[in-house]
Amino acid sequence: MRKIFGLRHDLPVSFYVIDFWFRRILRQNAGVTWAVHHTSTVHSPEKIVRGKWVFPGDSQNVYINAKNGISIGDYTNIGPGVGIISANHDFINNEAHSVTGPIVIGRHCWFGMGSVVLPGVVLGDFTIVGAGSIVTKSFEEGYCVLAGNPAKVIKQLNRSECDAFAQSKV
Repeated sequence: MRKIFGLRHDLPVSFYVIDFWFRRILRQNAGVTWAVHHTSTVHSPEKIVRGKWVFPGDSQNVYINAKNGISIGDYTNIGPGVGIISANHDFINNEAHSVTGPIVIGRHCWFGMGSVVLPGVVLGDFTIVGAGSIVTKSFEEGYCVLAGNPAKVIKQLNRSECDAFAQSKV
């Protein structure tokens, strides 16, 4: 029988038990006040404002740097391997970070596996970011599907259908 961190590998172990072990005992992501997957990293969690049912980093291998602030609207999902980076290194002094605006993410957004959001981006409600996409600029109007590198709108969503869905969640 294989053991990982003293736990039997063949038994189901609660996500929250593993979360407790890594955050409270090993001090990984210790400042985060919500459950985070043990393979994810959240820097400056105190600068993250999150809406209802939003748990940044609960998927595997998520990297979040909130040094310049991140706001995430209600019911937004962040898939595995996503990077949300609100600060960049200064071009000349790599020990300093550039100051840009915060990242603002609307309600009911969804980030596919391996997508990346760069500093200062603003995304409106119901923005879907396709797997592997790199979002380098804002799409404040929302109600769209983004894909590619750099990300661009590949589909517009029906605003009235989206709003009706949002009303059903209230």
